Amino acid sequence: MIQTVIKRDGRIVGYNEEKIKAAIRKAMLQTEKGEDESLLQKIADRIGVTGNDRMTVEEIQDRVELELMKSPRKEVAKRYIAYRDQRNIARRAKTRDMFLEIIEAKNNDITRENANMNTDSPAGMMMKFASETTKPFVDDYLLSPEAREAVKNGYIHIHDKDYYPTKSLTCVQHPLDRILKHGFTAGHGESRPAKRIETASIIGCISLETAQNEMHGGQAIPAFDFYLAPFVRSSFIEELKGLEQVSGEDLSDLYNVELDDFISKSLDGLTGRPRLLQHAVNTTVSRVHQAMEAFIHNMNTIHSRGGNQVVFSSINYGTDTSAEGRCIIRELLRSTYEGVGNGATAIFPIQIWKKKRGVSYLPSDRNYDLYQLACKVTARRFFPNFVNLDATFNRHEKWDANDPERYKYEVATMGCRTRVFENRFGEKTSIGRGNLSFTTINIVRIAIETMMIKDPEERLRRFFAKLDEVLEITARQLCDRFDFQKTALAKQFPLLMSRLWNGGEALRPDDTIEPVINQGTLGIGFIGLAECLVALTGKHHGESEESQALGLRIVSHMRSRVNEFSERYQHNFSVLATPAEGLSGKFTSKDRRSFGVLPGITDRTYYTNSNHVPVYYHCSPRHKAKIEAPYHELCGGGHIFYVEIDGDATHNPQAIADIVDLMDKYNIGYGSVNHNRNRCMDCGYEDAQDNLQECPHCHSRNIDRLQRITGYLVGTTDRWNKAKLAELNDRVVHK
Repeated sequence: MIQTVIKRDGRIVGYNEEKIKAAIRKAMLQTEKGEDESLLQKIADRIGVTGNDRMTVEEIQDRVELELMKSPRKEVAKRYIAYRDQRNIARRAKTRDMFLEIIEAKNNDITRENANMNTDSPAGMMMKFASETTKPFVDDYLLSPEAREAVKNGYIHIHDKDYYPTKSLTCVQHPLDRILKHGFTAGHGESRPAKRIETASIIGCISLETAQNEMHGGQAIPAFDFYLAPFVRSSFIEELKGLEQVSGEDLSDLYNVELDDFISKSLDGLTGRPRLLQHAVNTTVSRVHQAMEAFIHNMNTIHSRGGNQVVFSSINYGTDTSAEGRCIIRELLRSTYEGVGNGATAIFPIQIWKKKRGVSYLPSDRNYDLYQLACKVTARRFFPNFVNLDATFNRHEKWDANDPERYKYEVATMGCRTRVFENRFGEKTSIGRGNLSFTTINIVRIAIETMMIKDPEERLRRFFAKLDEVLEITARQLCDRFDFQKTALAKQFPLLMSRLWNGGEALRPDDTIEPVINQGTLGIGFIGLAECLVALTGKHHGESEESQALGLRIVSHMRSRVNEFSERYQHNFSVLATPAEGLSGKFTSKDRRSFGVLPGITDRTYYTNSNHVPVYYHCSPRHKAKIEAPYHELCGGGHIFYVEIDGDATHNPQAIADIVDLMDKYNIGYGSVNHNRNRCMDCGYEDAQDNLQECPHCHSRNIDRLQRITGYLVGTTDRWNKAKLAELNDRVVHK
């Protein structure tokens, strides 16, 4: 007797004969004789009694076919068989249609989910085929029923779900000094420790690329200037040794000579040892510049993940005040300003300037001149962004200006906003740590479901009750994923677990990664605070003090619950201001189907990113800073502040400095500036003219806008999905 049924997706459910009867009835009704209830019940009884204790859907349907063929109603059997075939074709057709859209390189939300990925290339297509077929497997076999239902009903989105079965982690801040000092093994080759700046630059690229293939998120270097500075000195010594061979002089006393800076100067008027010293400085600076050029060029051309995507990379710098560190910073900025290829803006790495009073922010600071240069470069090239080390939540009690390794206590940012700093299971640092996985909550849907409740107090009570319910599901889902990830073996991540992740070097190849990954973070994100507030109060937080107070209450509540989860489950949970790219329109379209078009809520094709004031809302940079700033302290998993400025910023670096001043004044953790930049897609020419239609260099009319999508740049908006394009077109200048 049949007791349970194995469904096609692997789930096991109780046997229900009514489903068999319903299918036979549909077949009977398509014949001339019509329905025969007696025969229908007889067949259902026989199958139920004679079947095995547990059977698959296909096995049961095969039995139905046999019973119908043995019955007097063989025409019903034919109809039933035809119906089964049609259902099978329909199931396959859905996958077929999706595959054809990938094959035909159609521009849609499936192929344009990630603007950094070229899904038109063969490798990109292969990645997309794998991605889209893996997600259903995760839903069917790896998610709990409650998590699966929450995804299905549009309450949560599990990021990088296609990578779930690989057990990979999201991201890591590379302790590049470990690799530069000790070398590493990647694939079938070995890298020796670096001796000169060119090698150090290349190893930095290889480290980022290799780790990108072991993980599903971004890669970052937390102290690029500190890590590469020693190789400026070693290259300088190498230049001096070369001069010794030419001049016959012993210059060993200059090897460790104290220099205030590495600055190229004319040799005119110099003779003897001063001339040799300056010549060594000049050639060293030239080599550093070329090394920085090579680093930027490589990070825009080296592909990862099967050859379809450049490395999603970031570098943090700005606080090394040594002559060598300043040389790295200066030449990196100069190379960035010059551009790549024909002068095009480099898309990667995302560059992040560490702003710090006493180091790089005030006119009296040692690196203030480099900060001014950083503002000039940002005004032309969008990068660097700025992380505010002076924000109260970014400070570290161990930071000491006289500590040569103070960078260990400086927060570093990754990608478009990911932040890892606080740590319950090890030292508080960004280095050698990263996010493990994150899931985003659709707080807009929760608000829509309660918005019709007339009593304001009851409306909010129901909202927070539902939010708590979804938060609990999300925390359990992240813990389930952690429990799955921790079973991975160290040998599955040869670079990550030998050189990069804190504690990984102590693991043997066949050890699980469980002992070390708990230093990473589990992120609970949110999207659409603005639309959520419109549903609850009628206005978003940019236009109403009441809404702002409620917005802070909502995110503060999430932060409190996340702290509870950290204690309960003994993990580093954090709140993330989600960088919604592919997600930006998914929740919206699902909510629109459920609730219709709601003004100010579902009437656009996208929800506003995280806690941002809507991109279409006209306000000043100061007002935007004042509204968004308090959320940065609450969102320890990552946050960002954007400002859109008007016209050509190239000749107005002060406009960039003014935004950084706002960050300083309002305790903002991380920020960036957007401005107009046209790019000729044929020759690479760039300028900042309004509404450029024809390239003045090659006369092509194939002009696109270089723009930031969720914190990173994209060389062409052709790779943006519809929702993000709609958001781009809605953006207004803040003035």
